[in-house]
Amino acid sequence: MVKRLTILGSTGSIGESTLDVVARHPGRFEVVALAANASHEKLAAQCERFAPRYAAMADADAAGRLREALRARGVATEVLGGPGALERVASLPGTDAVMAAIVGAAGLPGTLAAARAGKAVLLANKEALVVSGPLFLAAVAEGGATLLPIDSEHSAVFQSLPRGFTCGREGEAARAGVRRILLTASGGPFRARPLAELEGVTPDEACAHPNWVMGRKISVDSATMMNKGLEVIEAHWLFGAPREAIEVVVHPQSVIHSMVEYHDGSVIAQLGAPDMRTPIACALAWPERIEAGVAPVDFTALGHLEFGRVDDARFPCVRLAYSALDRGGTAPAVLNAANEVAVASFLEGDLAFTAIPAVIENVLAGTAVESLVSLDVAWEADREAREAARREVSRLGRRRG
Repeated sequence: MVKRLTILGSTGSIGESTLDVVARHPGRFEVVALAANASHEKLAAQCERFAPRYAAMADADAAGRLREALRARGVATEVLGGPGALERVASLPGTDAVMAAIVGAAGLPGTLAAARAGKAVLLANKEALVVSGPLFLAAVAEGGATLLPIDSEHSAVFQSLPRGFTCGREGEAARAGVRRILLTASGGPFRARPLAELEGVTPDEACAHPNWVMGRKISVDSATMMNKGLEVIEAHWLFGAPREAIEVVVHPQSVIHSMVEYHDGSVIAQLGAPDMRTPIACALAWPERIEAGVAPVDFTALGHLEFGRVDDARFPCVRLAYSALDRGGTAPAVLNAANEVAVASFLEGDLAFTAIPAVIENVLAGTAVESLVSLDVAWEADREAREAARREVSRLGRRRG
């Protein structure tokens, strides 16, 4: 059977890798819709190659430019733009699976729409679970959707769990006999950099990941290890595991992508080259396995594999994420919003790298936590946290100057 796909965030690194895997299997997948925020030129080229029925852009002006570009190329793809466009293509009746790969809180509405519509949700958007964990899982249950993780770490955990494991079900890890979930982290580009030198690192240095090719925002999250903190929160909801059963282990080689330890003492790990096409192909074809274009691991050339604990002084963002998970309610949404503002400010040159966790910690400390009773509450917490984070950036940025 042909699997019909919608790809949210098709012009980003995950979206491009998804299309690379799809192109290797003509006749197996049909791209029904592609969606992006504003990269209309790249999306036009993708539409010309994959001929989706729909293309959606969150930015209405970019959607207009995309229409002109497709008209000039003779491509018949229908363009949707502006508010609601991403949600519409995420819930199309003619799609089987939705790749949710729009980075940040901006990807949440489309991901929720896919869940409510009962799609197979290929989840690369951490924020869906970080910002609205119980609300998102309620949407999955109500819509009868299926969750398949795309993050390399969560895909590794999923592949190491028993066949038939259901993501998003409370207590599922305990029922499967899981003692611990071990999320591996490379440590990013500054794992061994002297702490005294971190304040002066540049955005380009922070984005130069030693193992993975990623977008700039997630690359900075890897350098601060906030990505790992967000993954802890995501794993809690995705695998129904308590906070104390989720640990982070630094593994610089990025060969073991994560591990599951069972009560009988067994540890099952998923290994592979650091290439996102592996977890993407795994989710696209699950429970089958398909070619992804990934080079095999040469175990004779590995030499050795290292493991270490997280250095709290170097990576305080991991501690902040655990703290937000412990507080519950809107605290993870506040954490995520403050991080997005701090990272954007760093990339724009307005904030020192070492001030990123300071902004997040100050916003968390100064924000009241509300019960997460609705998505409106989550959005209000997100809005207030962003305003508070901007004030912190202004204050800490001036101090830096």
